[in-house]
Amino acid sequence: MGTSVQLTPLAGAHSEGPLCYLLQVDDFRFLLDCGWNDVFDVSLLQPLVSVAPTIDAVLLSHSDTLHLGALPYAIAKLGLNATVYCTHPIRSMGHMQMYDHCLSRTAVSHFDLFSLDDVDTAFSNTCPLKYSQHFPLQGKGQGIIITPFPAARLLGGTIWKITKDTEDIIYAVDFNHRKERHLNATVLESFTRPAVLITDAYNALNSQPVRRQRDQEFLDIILRTLRSSGNVLLPVEPSGRVLEIILYLDQHWSQHRINVPLVFLTYVVGSVTDFVKSSLEWMNDAIGKAFEQNRENPFALRSVKLCTSRKQLEELPPGPRVVLASMASLETGFAKELFLEWAVDPKNLVLFTERAQVGTLARQLQVEPPPKIVKITISKKVLLVGEELEAYEREQSRLREEARNAASQQEPVQPASSSDDLMPSSPDESSTPSEGKQQAVTVHHDIFIDGFTVPADTVAPMFPVYDDSNERDEYGEIINPDDFVIKEEFMDYSQTQANANNIKLETEGDTSAEKPSKVVTTDTAVVPLCALTFMDFEGRADGRSIKSILAHVAPLKLVLIHGSAESTEHLKQHCLKNVCPFVYTPRVGENMNVTSDLNAYKLRLTERIMSSVLFRKLGDYELAWVDGEIGQNEEDLLPLLPLDGTPPPHKTVFVGDLRLADFKQLLATKGIQVTSSCSAVLVRCLTSASHAQAEFAGGVLRCADNIAVRKSGGQQLVIEGSLSDDYYKVRELLYSQYHIV
Repeated sequence: MGTSVQLTPLAGAHSEGPLCYLLQVDDFRFLLDCGWNDVFDVSLLQPLVSVAPTIDAVLLSHSDTLHLGALPYAIAKLGLNATVYCTHPIRSMGHMQMYDHCLSRTAVSHFDLFSLDDVDTAFSNTCPLKYSQHFPLQGKGQGIIITPFPAARLLGGTIWKITKDTEDIIYAVDFNHRKERHLNATVLESFTRPAVLITDAYNALNSQPVRRQRDQEFLDIILRTLRSSGNVLLPVEPSGRVLEIILYLDQHWSQHRINVPLVFLTYVVGSVTDFVKSSLEWMNDAIGKAFEQNRENPFALRSVKLCTSRKQLEELPPGPRVVLASMASLETGFAKELFLEWAVDPKNLVLFTERAQVGTLARQLQVEPPPKIVKITISKKVLLVGEELEAYEREQSRLREEARNAASQQEPVQPASSSDDLMPSSPDESSTPSEGKQQAVTVHHDIFIDGFTVPADTVAPMFPVYDDSNERDEYGEIINPDDFVIKEEFMDYSQTQANANNIKLETEGDTSAEKPSKVVTTDTAVVPLCALTFMDFEGRADGRSIKSILAHVAPLKLVLIHGSAESTEHLKQHCLKNVCPFVYTPRVGENMNVTSDLNAYKLRLTERIMSSVLFRKLGDYELAWVDGEIGQNEEDLLPLLPLDGTPPPHKTVFVGDLRLADFKQLLATKGIQVTSSCSAVLVRCLTSASHAQAEFAGGVLRCADNIAVRKSGGQQLVIEGSLSDDYYKVRELLYSQYHIV
């Protein structure tokens, strides 16, 4: 039977909210992304509450909050206990992203949805994979293979391919078809005819400007603000598109020797830059080649000042500056603090490089025309003093006393531990016990054995004895020299980065040892007099490219998720006309059955039929044409039996992608002179005793005046011409190049 495939959106359907989807392949349940928003609205996770304990595996596609923001909360509070699969950069950058969220929140409020320990726990349960690494699942997922491929928007961004039997399920969201300064383009176009393609409609109605024009306008508006003595604020995500932006600005600052401070301000800035500098293999070919040849690391960021606090920012020389600060939503973090200070100065500029999340302050500022006034809630921690501090200390003392009392009441009652009680009785006493009476047991709390349960067969109090089984000789304990050999291993940058984060947090302050404080919240109205500008640096494929890619991939069934209702409906109507007849747009909580209409059966080839099969080599595989008839079912396998009599003839099957241009080159390598024609489409091959010539002419490869090779019916080859030495020569070359059964 065919593989059952069902998809249920838990968030991010007909909206631009966080991405979270339940994909069930037969009995195995995947959670595709586990996103949240910067507001951390718990109500958005209600659909996840009931299914979290039943998840078997989690697949993460990107390292930003919309794709993995709810992972620490789901593991700590919702019972999610599944292995998380992602690439190395997603594990490390996502770890730092959530660290920055937690530190930004705890700096101004008593944030208790998740802690730094919860973040560590969530990302310690990940299984990092490399691109194109086929990973077969075990246990309940036996027979399922997952493979990550580049999505190209963020470092380590992933398109997931899930394979079960003959079914390919592609999960591709937020991909980028363009090659950028630090990332290659996506490989989504390399897939053809998957059973199910799950993709987003987020950018279906948008178009991208020319990159060179956008970059120039980006620099112009920044430099114009600096010349007028204004500051520039770029709200960014610490693990997101900031890498592309800061690389561009750093190169321009270095080439033109600009003295204006260029600052990257976030709690995890050191960890982010250290990891990125060691992850060049995940970037585009140009960066890798430059590092191999010149040992130049573009993310050395020679012109960028790295700051982890406002104090470090204020220590810079006075004057205008460009600051890339977290968070992009302006809900919290250094970006919000700087906005409150700089928004009242008309010389300053707030430059948004991506569309903000719905319901955030940044989204309010990105509307056209910009709002004249915005209401902002400001939270601040204030140390307790005077009566409030005394009341807090009394309350803490009371809680500690209650905890001690509860612990003492839970201590088990020990039996009598005196030596008299533990001494054996005399034979007479032991043989004549008191009838009908139960001897009272006096409880002794001996300081030496209090809390130690005396074994029933002991004659006196004793302490535990540990048997040392290590072997010794006349020189002492015998050791194994191999246990002390230092093994040379490749550095695990992700683990090193996590250790660096822990060290940094310990030096900057332990939140558990904070002085008693309270949170003071005030609502204020801000009149944004500064310039507010949006320039698209999201790195997503635009509507035109999405439609072109979907037409090329041509899935059997298409599921559209994550996009506004308008963009989702627009892309659906286009795909119904130009891509495939089965397009689904499920809503949150709606279960959509996208099982393939084809059925797959497992056959057992009998020895009789295998003895007459002729295999041909095809790469690492061998192919053969088999004629037979299906027998009765045997243990979920259908036996394939030989036919009675002579099998009927079959048409030639060509295996592989035939390209006439490649065959033209093959003719040249075999001694046939090839000359280019003025026609760019057709090839004509002329052979004679003295010379040979090949030219394209109308999609047919003509060899000699009476021999032609062309495609018919897609990939099928047709050889036409009269029988001659040239005919057999061309056919032999053709058959040697392509696999025919």
